[in-house]
Amino acid sequence: MGQPAELIIDTPSMLGEGCIWDYKRQRLLFVDIEKCMLYIYHPETKDLRQINVGQRIGTVVPTQDGKLMVALEKSVVVLDPATESLETVAEIETDVPGNRFNDGKCDPAGRFWVGTVVEDMSEPRAGLYRIDSDYSVKKMVAGVTNSNGIVWSLDHTKLYYIDTPKRRVVSFDYDLASGNIENRRPVIDVPESMGYPDGMTIDAEGKLWIALFEGAAVSRWDPDGGRLIDSYPIPAKNVTSCAFGGENLDELYVTTARFLMTTEDLKAYPQSGGLFRLKLITKGIPCFEFKRIK
Repeated sequence: MGQPAELIIDTPSMLGEGCIWDYKRQRLLFVDIEKCMLYIYHPETKDLRQINVGQRIGTVVPTQDGKLMVALEKSVVVLDPATESLETVAEIETDVPGNRFNDGKCDPAGRFWVGTVVEDMSEPRAGLYRIDSDYSVKKMVAGVTNSNGIVWSLDHTKLYYIDTPKRRVVSFDYDLASGNIENRRPVIDVPESMGYPDGMTIDAEGKLWIALFEGAAVSRWDPDGGRLIDSYPIPAKNVTSCAFGGENLDELYVTTARFLMTTEDLKAYPQSGGLFRLKLITKGIPCFEFKRIK
């Protein structure tokens, strides 16, 4: 069991998600899906910038030129932080009611992978999509209910992926040059007693860190063998995403949510919805940026 986490920002988010550390600019990006809010946090100055994007926002990633790729409900846009202008570059599942964008990240080649969620969890009609540098879109995984955590192995030969209701992390063989994936197989099964696997990141040793929705913790796993290594308590019931940050990448930032919590839950976890930080010995790796060609 690890040390308790420190509350950094009491937002409090209804559905905090998508945290990622922009290493070049030493800033944390994260969102509140339900409040339509993008946050840009600079730990050195403790400055927290809030940008209301006008509709629910699933996730955010940095681009090489300092802009941001943002997944809104049905569209992916480029946001210029200097002007807060939005440029729509892709639209997905516009003909599928009840679905919206959720979590996503960039791969080592700079492609943006982002998935959708079926909001009532009624059937697996969502998917995982790849958006290339020319903004072309390819559906990579079908039959998804709630697309969440996604990371790549340190040698860039595997993609790890979570469809939350399955309580499982699967691995695909990943081809860096083409961006194609194949040979899906299970690598981690999360016990029901631990909650639901949500967002995910990877450390410099190749171990996976998984946020546990309804589990009040972030867990560290060895994908080779599926072994649980450690669990770090978070004083919030619904833990949604995690990202290594800080100058040395030895601080784990963690988003949480007040979404789907009862009055009793909120009494037990009054800091739910806040942004937390764990100071660790383990280090992460810099995130991948989106590489635009136009």
